[in-house]
Amino acid sequence: QVQLVESGGGLVQPGGSLRLSCAASGSIFSIYAMGWYRQPPGKERELVASITSDNSTNYADSVKGRFTISRDNAKNSVFLQMNSLKPEDTGVYYCNAQIKYFSGSYYSGDYWGQGTQVTVSS
Repeated sequence: QVQLVESGGGLVQPGGSLRLSCAASGSIFSIYAMGWYRQPPGKERELVASITSDNSTNYADSVKGRFTISRDNAKNSVFLQMNSLKPEDTGVYYCNAQIKYFSGSYYSGDYWGQGTQVTVSS
């Protein structure tokens, strides 16, 4: 069917940068909105940023001006450039996509990646 695979997490010092990538694979017909969510330790999952198929973006207030979401439709991919990272940005980051795919017929679904750990610490 459809699979989302993330990469790019890791350990970074406060003020540093990381770039997350997420690629969707499978019999994809089209991808509508794509986004990044995060789950800080001991907290619920929250939206970080999202981008529609026509590149309209939305950001959580806590990351505005520091994070940039982008997508490459030809590669069914979404990216999150994270600058000026803070300890409170620590968490597991998940990629999400609303995908229409073909498997004998057309289906639509909401898909998640496996998550990638981002740790901001000195």
